Amino acid sequence: MDENLITQYRYFLKDSIRKKIDFSQTDQNRDIDIPPVEKPYRADALRIDLVKPGAWKNFAGADIITAIGNRESRRAYTQEPLTLEEISFLLWATQGVRGEVVSGHAYRTVPSAGCRHAFETYLVVLNGKGLDPGVYRYLPLTHQLLFEFSEERLAGKLVDAVFRQPYPGNAAATFIWTAIPYRMEWRYHLAAHKVIAIDAGHICQNLYLACEAIGAGTCAIAAYDQEALDRLLRIDGKDEFAVYLSPVGKVRG
Repeated sequence: MDENLITQYRYFLKDSIRKKIDFSQTDQNRDIDIPPVEKPYRADALRIDLVKPGAWKNFAGADIITAIGNRESRRAYTQEPLTLEEISFLLWATQGVRGEVVSGHAYRTVPSAGCRHAFETYLVVLNGKGLDPGVYRYLPLTHQLLFEFSEERLAGKLVDAVFRQPYPGNAAATFIWTAIPYRMEWRYHLAAHKVIAIDAGHICQNLYLACEAIGAGTCAIAAYDQEALDRLLRIDGKDEFAVYLSPVGKVRG
């Protein structure tokens, strides 16, 4: 292995960059407007109301000890669809907002450096009860699902975008998290990117545990074709790009 390259890439995992940044010159400290906590959408876009926290009645749940003890990556799924109630719960568990947005900060069910929450959640639905197949986006501020678009050969294109790993094509839905880096850069400048990666882990672990509560399984994927996945989501790949994904499906008990 090239030792210089190894040293260069390991540097990303360290926090040495923080000592080289003049934080007085971040956009936050220069009084530039705080970026929005949610990506905008058209006023006439189709939005689907999700089942609100506290109103979930049709699954038993699991205590935290059981959920942690049973957590594992699951790649084999049944043909049973995910219900809107189950999807509502999984979205809330991974990016739900707790309470009101205060001074541009949305406190959520997962931690994020500086409460910046640089992620958007896209949902590729292949088998959702009452939902047409297509690409959706979670709107955490209103707890709604935004219909983005339908796509021919959606399952096949998703599998192609993960280098032919087959299980997303057999899942009921795949969670895809994109980063909008400026939300974090606004506060942390060049120290933003490591903590964005750390935050992705918080989100996906919550998905694993939430899946255990509804008799579902998931398996995180970090190996994908960047350009193909960004094209599939119809995002620019510069100011927003995919960073992580995890298919979800019901599993045999």
